Amino acid sequence: MGRGGNQLFDDSRDVFLSVACLGSQWGNVQDVQYLPRGGLFASVNLMGMGDSSNLKSLYNDLYVKYLSFVGFQEEEGVLKKKKGGLKLKIKVKNPSLRRLISGGIAGAISRTAVAPLETIRTHLMVGSSGHSTTEVFKNIMQTDGWKGLFRGNLVNVIRVAPSKAIELLAYDTVNKKLSPAPGEQPKLPIPASLIAGACAGVSSTLCMYPLELVKTRLTIQRDVYNGIVHAFLKILREEGPGELYRGLAPSLIGVIPYAATNYFAYDTLRKAYRKYFKQEKIGNIETLLIGSAAGAVSSSATFPLEVARKHMQVGALSGRQVYKNVIHALACILEQEGIQGLYKGLGPSCMKLVPAAGISFMCYEACKRILVEDDEKT
Repeated sequence: MGRGGNQLFDDSRDVFLSVACLGSQWGNVQDVQYLPRGGLFASVNLMGMGDSSNLKSLYNDLYVKYLSFVGFQEEEGVLKKKKGGLKLKIKVKNPSLRRLISGGIAGAISRTAVAPLETIRTHLMVGSSGHSTTEVFKNIMQTDGWKGLFRGNLVNVIRVAPSKAIELLAYDTVNKKLSPAPGEQPKLPIPASLIAGACAGVSSTLCMYPLELVKTRLTIQRDVYNGIVHAFLKILREEGPGELYRGLAPSLIGVIPYAATNYFAYDTLRKAYRKYFKQEKIGNIETLLIGSAAGAVSSSATFPLEVARKHMQVGALSGRQVYKNVIHALACILEQEGIQGLYKGLGPSCMKLVPAAGISFMCYEACKRILVEDDEKT
């Protein structure tokens, strides 16, 4: 290809693309980097692009600040490969947009991973397919097969992704405003993360509750509705718009202690980890464990309200009693089934919520490291 030019294909090596020298502007690269067949990208020599400063500016703007799949750094005139393996950075200047995208991705991944446990938990709460996890699982497999375990998951993802995005945006925004700066006294007598968590839970619930109700109906009344749109239209036509918010009161009552406890526990455990191990950065595995522990605390404390909400959402299905309000629902369940009725499905609920919380926090923190304001902020 000519002396000093780019070598995109090398017949002498079993490679698809090779990285050629980047010209005299940055000196000679002694070790030519080769990528195996199917390599992710090739660095192409940009000769004739002007002086050294223009070339460096172009490289930094288009590569380092926006997409950095494999890290490179310039040291003493030589382009060298950084340690650390595969890395991805995407520049998103707006902090609110970064939080929304990160929260949406985190919510979709975490809920899809635990969709079968969510289905079993819902059936256990309303007692429609059995009275134990094993019995419900067998009935679902006999009736619908593996697809039955993921029934309603599309609605769940559609609901959870924006819900989690709104929730994490509200939490980060409120927590940042209420948290004191280093060296300052707290602005409020109670922890900022407690208030921020409650605000986050209420915000997401008000926005996304109708989809939660439709998901529950699709899971339980699988022969009544043909899909999301059909469920919405049928509920609106036959039961009225207010039916889309049936059970909202226990949801709002339940989400405040749940979200407040969840985020407070998460924030407290992160601070304790940093203090104990004397390090600022927390790895993905540690974040997964911390988030799971926070989810276990919050879900166990507020589970009776979750049971009441599910009963109210199902309504008069199969001759069930229609409850007047949250207190009435809790009292009826306690009278008919005892204290164990308020915690029916707690096992599979924790099996679902605990890893879901950990995965969600881990994905959120990882996405925030990928979506950066510039090449130096992570």
